Amino acid sequence: MHNPSAKLLIIDDDEAVRASLAAYLEDSGFSVLQASNGLSGLQIFEREHPDLVICDLRMPQVDGLELIRRIGALEVETPVIVVSGAGVMSDAVEALRLGAADYLIKPLEDLAVLEHSVRRALDRAYLRAENDRYRVKLENANRELQASLHLLQEDQNAGRHVQMNMLPVTPWTSDGLHFAHQIIPSLYLSGDFVDYFRVDDRRIVFYLADVSGHGASSAFVTVLLKFMTTRLLYESRRNGMLPDFKPSEVLGHINRGLINTKLGKHVTMVGGVIDEERGTLTYSIGGHLPLPVLFDGKEARYLQGKGLPVGLFNEATYEDNLLELPEAFSLTLLSDGILDLLPGDTLKDKEAELPQLVRSAGGTLDGLRQVFGLATLGEMPDDIALLVLSRNLA
Repeated sequence: MHNPSAKLLIIDDDEAVRASLAAYLEDSGFSVLQASNGLSGLQIFEREHPDLVICDLRMPQVDGLELIRRIGALEVETPVIVVSGAGVMSDAVEALRLGAADYLIKPLEDLAVLEHSVRRALDRAYLRAENDRYRVKLENANRELQASLHLLQEDQNAGRHVQMNMLPVTPWTSDGLHFAHQIIPSLYLSGDFVDYFRVDDRRIVFYLADVSGHGASSAFVTVLLKFMTTRLLYESRRNGMLPDFKPSEVLGHINRGLINTKLGKHVTMVGGVIDEERGTLTYSIGGHLPLPVLFDGKEARYLQGKGLPVGLFNEATYEDNLLELPEAFSLTLLSDGILDLLPGDTLKDKEAELPQLVRSAGGTLDGLRQVFGLATLGEMPDDIALLVLSRNLA
């Protein structure tokens, strides 16, 4: 385990003993340095940095105990083996207390005992050094992890701040139409997104999007959605194309944009345009479930429509659905994370319950919060988004 050619330093004022030990250990494959007294031994130690020291206790100038103290102060991990003829128990105890790796009594009748002690001390020193290296690596890795987590937290905070700033004001009222939304992320950032804004003096656009996956990568796509819809609105105004601002064309535009980015993400969406002059809603479905729920104050029902998810298929096309809006109504859009809160064993059972829950909630966001128990939610497997738009509901 230890270095087979380890460098040893023998410090002993008895030249015959010193030479005998050195010859035996050199024959055993070690590189051996020699010093005739403690002071000389310290000088060699500082210059050569041996892997192990063998010393006597009774030496002129600097005795063995003082030598162990000074070596310990210079290089804690270097093992010291005491080979002494004094044979005093108090000396042995003190040497071991100061950190000596072993204490052997002269004369050594079998030098193999010394070799065994040397190899054992070197093995222990090697293991200590390895443990220290592992500890340093672990501490460095922990510091890097903490720094990364801190940076990630900062990035997450920045991302969340950006995402929250992109969302529209809630609640928001425009000419009798009332909009309110809530997004509950399963992680720190959300892959669900809602938006609504006025296109011109008679039309308001809205959509709810549910990006595949969770977390930062999905949240990035919500930023992209906001950018694409804002740019499309700007270009439509600049080119005089607002009369043809159709939800199906918006979904088609986003579909092409997501495929071209090659992010590996797709979106399910519901988008609509309310024409206040005509009292109509034109909407388009992009693979989204559950479908929007319309509540007229008495009954609640799903809107009809279908379409492929957005961002998956080049050949995907989307259709516009036209609905004459009641004088009083609410329209509830939900991401599929809400299905985890619905009673029932199957998707069909859960979908059958949803319109009744919207009806019992009175078609309001506050009512839905109570019905679904959103205030007391624990950890959720999926993001949840709710968007409710209404008019003239008591």
